[in-house]
Amino acid sequence: MTGSTPAIRALVQAGIEHRVHHFEDAVPADAVDVGYARAAALALGVAEARVFKTLVIKADDAFVVALVPSSGNLSLRKVARAVGARSATMAPTADAQRVTGYVVGGISPFGQKRRLKTVVDDALHEHETVFVSAGRRGWDVELAPGDLVADLRAIVADIAAD
Repeated sequence: MTGSTPAIRALVQAGIEHRVHHFEDAVPADAVDVGYARAAALALGVAEARVFKTLVIKADDAFVVALVPSSGNLSLRKVARAVGARSATMAPTADAQRVTGYVVGGISPFGQKRRLKTVVDDALHEHETVFVSAGRRGWDVELAPGDLVADLRAIVADIAAD
């Protein structure tokens, strides 16, 4: 499969070494609870802990991107603390799609309509490379954790649920 996405173009423009992986999108569009990132890990044959799901959060009045391993869950309380907010909730699907320019299941932390503050779970540094959405369902990008953090100017914190 050929093509590009804003996420891939952003990585190329930034000169970040990455590898795009294509796989069968096995999650029905109406089955978000199944977990797109977990399905990606299975399809790619990699540990779920290496595939990070991209979640859009409403922290006080701002939208924030949170990246957490697909093998775990996100703590909204910890995200709020990491970004200095009083509270945090999951952004409604329509808002997440509007502010990022991507559809749910294909939201990438790269190449969004406007750069959102990003918080990444500190488990990221346990791996030589990690996977995040490449901006389309069935497409993931593999890259070094340090490159992800540097390019996104991400906050690294413990944001996984206990």
